[in-house]
Amino acid sequence: MSDHRSDGPKNPSRRRFLAGVGLAGAGAALAKHAHGFGGKAPEGVRELNVPLVVNGKKRAVKVEARTTLLSALREHLDPPVIGPKQVCEQGACGACTVLLNGRPVNSCLVLAADAAGARIVTAEGLGTPGHLNPVQAALVEHDGLMCGYCTPGFVVTLSALLDKNPNPTIDQVQHGCAGNFCRCGTYPRVFEAALAAAKAKRGLGGIRGG
Repeated sequence: MSDHRSDGPKNPSRRRFLAGVGLAGAGAALAKHAHGFGGKAPEGVRELNVPLVVNGKKRAVKVEARTTLLSALREHLDPPVIGPKQVCEQGACGACTVLLNGRPVNSCLVLAADAAGARIVTAEGLGTPGHLNPVQAALVEHDGLMCGYCTPGFVVTLSALLDKNPNPTIDQVQHGCAGNFCRCGTYPRVFEAALAAAKAKRGLGGIRGG
């Protein structure tokens, strides 16, 4: 998605902000986890070798200090992890949601260096086409997706919600995924799917898949 916001002093772009604070924000994680450096820059380190743990597998990525976790996953890993979607890049839509040490976060707002060594789980790590997790299966069963672009973010957010609260009310479901935006407006089906997935996780049936 193109960024039409001004880069002027009154409204600096997010990329410029990250460029300014990236090295400082990454310092603590890199001091403990960074394994090496590459590239040259007149005023310090330009690229860093950052160890990531993605869906249970150790992965290494070489990125600039200002690179976001979303960009590292989608653009710098080989093979890439494309479940988290790049949409708003402002933490407003939830399409890039991943679990970071069990907590849902917007990966577009997290520096890759700050995720060094942390447990990162994306929608791919929660289920497979042959063995869907309850949330994924319920979204299919209840037609909880249209274009599907927001779906991985909902899968991650709702899976985390049901792990924390296995018997949520509809209000709690709505509140729990308030940070996830669906342009197609499929919210009623998503909420139905969440309640069905909760029921399935409690072992009461009502859903196909695993």
